[in-house]
Amino acid sequence: MDFHPLLQALILGLVEGFTEFLPVSSTGHLILAGDLLKFNDERGKLFLIVIQAAAMLAICWEYRARFGRVLAGLGSDPVAQRFALNIAVAFMPLAVLGLAFGKAIKVTLFNPVAVATAFIVGAFIILWAEKRRHTVRIESVDELTPADAFKLGLAQACALIPGTSRSGATIIGGMLFGLSRKAATEFSFFLAVPTLMAASAYQLYKERHLLAMDDLGLWTVGFVASFVSAFLCVRWLLRFISTHDFTIFAWYRIAFGIVVLATWQMGIVDWSAA
Repeated sequence: MDFHPLLQALILGLVEGFTEFLPVSSTGHLILAGDLLKFNDERGKLFLIVIQAAAMLAICWEYRARFGRVLAGLGSDPVAQRFALNIAVAFMPLAVLGLAFGKAIKVTLFNPVAVATAFIVGAFIILWAEKRRHTVRIESVDELTPADAFKLGLAQACALIPGTSRSGATIIGGMLFGLSRKAATEFSFFLAVPTLMAASAYQLYKERHLLAMDDLGLWTVGFVASFVSAFLCVRWLLRFISTHDFTIFAWYRIAFGIVVLATWQMGIVDWSAA
């Protein structure tokens, strides 16, 4: 394997890791990067599954003590049982709606104008959410009820619209529903585990015919890059939100929406090839 594919794998792994858990849409960034790197064919799509799984595992590693306590306490600890129930309840809306409407949404909305619109509209929602008075009634993830979790699941399901951002929809939805910034952010991390696990397993099964040992080096580089960058990003974001709001991400989304339209108009990126 020559150096160029390994460099592609490194760049895409870093893009996935640094954008998956920020409210900026990792999918949009991966489409842009993949197209510019000429790594957007079927083999490239299989590679995206690998690096997405790596980002999910970074969450598992960062919160390994928390997940360990939950697994150990499922039989007797009410807090662990409620946590597991809340994650399951929150996961269901995206799973059900994705299976029912995922293909239709992709065919209808995966175009440059729709993606750019989602970036920009999402930005104004973030600006509005940050400007309004934020009344906090839930300071910790452990205070969530199944009803709260279901509402957060509905918010996450908005990410079926290309360009929306799964983490952004969950975090901002959580803040609108009365969660503290930290609780909303952490729950978006926890909810990413079953969401990304299910998506990766489903896509890997569909694309299993593309698996090849020759690509092992490519996957390894991308996996490690995604894992490390996602781990660092999660830690950075938790520190960032302790003293900042999400306004900077809103302005970034507006800028990126303009980039989507510009690269499409100039024929630089094929945004319909996702």
